[in-house]
Amino acid sequence: MTPMARSLPVPFPGVQETPLVTELRFPHADVTVRGEFELNEFATLAPESLEFLRLYIKVRGNLKEVERILGVSYPTVRARFDTLLRAIGYEPEGPDPRDETLALLERGQISPEEAVKRLKK
Repeated sequence: MTPMARSLPVPFPGVQETPLVTELRFPHADVTVRGEFELNEFATLAPESLEFLRLYIKVRGNLKEVERILGVSYPTVRARFDTLLRAIGYEPEGPDPRDETLALLERGQISPEEAVKRLKK
């Protein structure tokens, strides 16, 4: 980024549509291109989704590693992943039945032994 450049202000408050870029500038080459250019689905991600995506890529798609690094529960990581999927136009798979068991265990509502029993089913 050049010293004057800023991140795209997306999502823009109160606006639901995807922005249309009308100018690209390549300052070192002294080239400006005008037209109508669509942004891809990654360019319009909210900052928190973009950071999650970067981490997900860094750990090669290992959600358990994302869980460890962020220090949050596995169901929370899955929820953030599902949010990311929706943001780029994919519908996440149905809920993982293991998530409820893990959430109950995390809240101390079931014992580790009970969790193991449920997860083996």
